[in-house]
Amino acid sequence: MSAGRTPSQTVGPYFAIGLPWPEGPYVVPDGAPGAIWVRGTVLDGAGERVPDSMIETWQAGPDGLFAPARDRSGDERAFRGFGRASAEPDGAFEFLTVKPGCVHGKDGQTQAPHIDVSVFARGLLKRVVTRAYFADEEDANAADPVLSALDPGRRETLIARPTADGYHFDVRLQGEGETVFFDV
Repeated sequence: MSAGRTPSQTVGPYFAIGLPWPEGPYVVPDGAPGAIWVRGTVLDGAGERVPDSMIETWQAGPDGLFAPARDRSGDERAFRGFGRASAEPDGAFEFLTVKPGCVHGKDGQTQAPHIDVSVFARGLLKRVVTRAYFADEEDANAADPVLSALDPGRRETLIARPTADGYHFDVRLQGEGETVFFDV
């Protein structure tokens, strides 16, 4: 008797229990000076929204420096540099943050302002990691060593577009227009 094939083990949707917390999408407190919303949607290879995904962000502050992993003051409202949000049923996510400054690398090269983005979702054996750069940082983007190393036709998948209250950045997990992901 043959039981047939069984599905592969994946990371989701089980992480929805216990990992998100109400303040997770707030990298800065509501009303913080310079606060912006970064909103987007996680899409699969067919362009369908992925409702059971989780998105994490890590970024420098406006000064280009990264915050400690946990604010030592105990003030959960301070700039953390880290955010975590579950996608809504329509695949949408959002983070309240501040626009990061240029980051100075160990090799002396300056990286354009960007937000590191990790996505966890059904069908993925491990997270995928990408970056969100800002469309209105053209000069910094042109000099960025990571963006410069990519095929020019693929760079657009890493660009967040301005909106009335921040930026919009979609993540396409595969297929046409797939977001560039990094092997970390």
